[in-house]
Amino acid sequence: MSASQPYLAIVNPAAGGGKCRKLLSAVLERLRVGGVAIDTIETQRAEDATRIAREAYASGRRKFIAVGGDGTSYEVVNGLFPEAGRDLGASKAADGDRPTLGFLPLGTGNSFLRDFSERGVEHAIESLIAGRRQPCDVLRLRHREGVIHYINLLSVGFAADVATLRTRRFSSRGELGYVISIFLALARLHRRAFPVRVNGEKDFDRRRCLFLTFSNSKFTGGTMMIAPKAEVNSGMIEYVRWGPIGRLGLIKTLPRLYDGTHIEHPLAERKAVKRVQFDLDAPVDVMVDGEVLTLHCEQLDVLPGALDVVA
Repeated sequence: MSASQPYLAIVNPAAGGGKCRKLLSAVLERLRVGGVAIDTIETQRAEDATRIAREAYASGRRKFIAVGGDGTSYEVVNGLFPEAGRDLGASKAADGDRPTLGFLPLGTGNSFLRDFSERGVEHAIESLIAGRRQPCDVLRLRHREGVIHYINLLSVGFAADVATLRTRRFSSRGELGYVISIFLALARLHRRAFPVRVNGEKDFDRRRCLFLTFSNSKFTGGTMMIAPKAEVNSGMIEYVRWGPIGRLGLIKTLPRLYDGTHIEHPLAERKAVKRVQFDLDAPVDVMVDGEVLTLHCEQLDVLPGALDVVA
């Protein structure tokens, strides 16, 4: 990959309720003054970022910036790792031609970057100017209809229920919509089984639970530290399970989701794993890197060090 190749900034101008469009020019000017060469292209609709990244990668581009929120980053990652059944990222890592991804969180947030700094866009700008890069694992989920890739977190159960409510009913209400969704999910509080088997163990775990998460990095929802022991380049999936806690118990311990101490709860479990198999009867709602999808999950694994991130 040529060091002189400019970054391709894939911009979601509607991110953050249009905040991204307003802030973009000043941020790009700071980067260019700092010596960062950038080309830009804007998305027009959902999944545009995936298409743009895929086409640019195929044409030889290797340096990208996701400009927007978590959803924009998720789409770009899926454009860089487009092929089911083929370890594209791993093969590129082997020959020193990994794609590089930077971030400009000008949307509603970027949970992934919190693993590196709480300073958001300021840290992102400094990292791009300084050229700070490090390898990052990419997690791959195979489902009944295909495959997706992500770098932050996939969750089923309570966390996905909250995200689904917010996305489908309260997306226009910002942070308030997130709070409303938490309390509605608490009122309904489904505790159910999501049968999984990790690292080829003999039996599937069919116990009811509050949620299961499969993380590459620590944070989700901006400030919730769901997987406090996750490391982005460990080569492992950080698996966190919280058992069927009651409504009152959850209300009392909900703040612990923000400092990571929930994993010390008697009903919580965590482990680092390489592979997860699912035995679901039907598709379920999942939250993956801020996006809400309904998928019939089958298997999850990790592509170690398949991506360079600027952070």
